[in-house]
Amino acid sequence: MKKFIICAICALCGFTTANAQAKFGHVNIQEIIQAMPEYTKAKNEIDALQAQYEADLKSMQDELQKKGEAFEKEQATLPENIKTRRQQELQDMYTKIQQSFQDNQQALQKASAEKMQAINTKILDAIKAVGQSGGYVYIMETGAGIPYISTTLSTDVTAQVKTQLGLK
Repeated sequence: MKKFIICAICALCGFTTANAQAKFGHVNIQEIIQAMPEYTKAKNEIDALQAQYEADLKSMQDELQKKGEAFEKEQATLPENIKTRRQQELQDMYTKIQQSFQDNQQALQKASAEKMQAINTKILDAIKAVGQSGGYVYIMETGAGIPYISTTLSTDVTAQVKTQLGLK
């Protein structure tokens, strides 16, 4: 029994000592992303793509509006079969605009996700390198909804990750 208690105390002391030597870090990934030239380039490309899609939709909407106004002016004098055909054309144009809007939104989301995936991979690789070289047990992201990170027990490694990525 005495040996068991001594072993338990030794194990507890060893566990406490091991915990005292463990290094924990935290990183602000959003700050790193904002500093990356790849992010600025990706954001500019996405913004340009979005502007192009908006211009295309505006053009389509303007055309629909012109045709709708023209139809309203002459519908009283048109035969019923032509009136029905033109109404269907207007409805088809409206449906095409809606579909284009949805397709554009999906394309923007896909392009953004692809561009951010490469950036995120690069950041995660840098965090892993800093963690391994610094002997960290765990590096947490400060902006990940973590309610509390002790800045006295955890080291901010944001600057080290930026250095690893070649950022200022």
